[in-house]
Amino acid sequence: MATTRRPAIRRWGLLPAVAALGTLFVVPPERPAVKSEGFITAETTGILLIEGGECFSDPTYSPGAGEPIVVYTPCAQGADNQSYGFTHVPDGPYDRAGLAAFAWRSCGERFAELWRGGRPDLEYYPVMPTAETWADGDRDVMCAVYRPAGRLPASVLPAL
Repeated sequence: MATTRRPAIRRWGLLPAVAALGTLFVVPPERPAVKSEGFITAETTGILLIEGGECFSDPTYSPGAGEPIVVYTPCAQGADNQSYGFTHVPDGPYDRAGLAAFAWRSCGERFAELWRGGRPDLEYYPVMPTAETWADGDRDVMCAVYRPAGRLPASVLPAL
């Protein structure tokens, strides 16, 4: 009886292919969040319900609302963001670039005032009026704080 000889399986020959395939299924590490003045605006549903010192979620799509919304979240339960103040913008024509410069400056000043010793684990961003809300008389900028590395474990406002 003639036998056919099978080729020897080279165990190491498949290793590069298996390793390459494995990299397709590796979940990359979560990158730190970077939030800018456009991350949440005055038109984001739910943001106008947030008051100073309150915590809230990042925007998530709501099938019921048909758009991204933010939701009040008790700070003690951990949250994505916390409002730490509001600043009133001087009246005038809507100028997005000028408004952004004002918002970053005023929120930065308030951040430095509250966290005098600094908090390298925290970043801030302004929630600004849009052209539409400006036309309706909105002149307030909300200042929000967050942790780029993850959620806030509780309120981060310093005791005054």
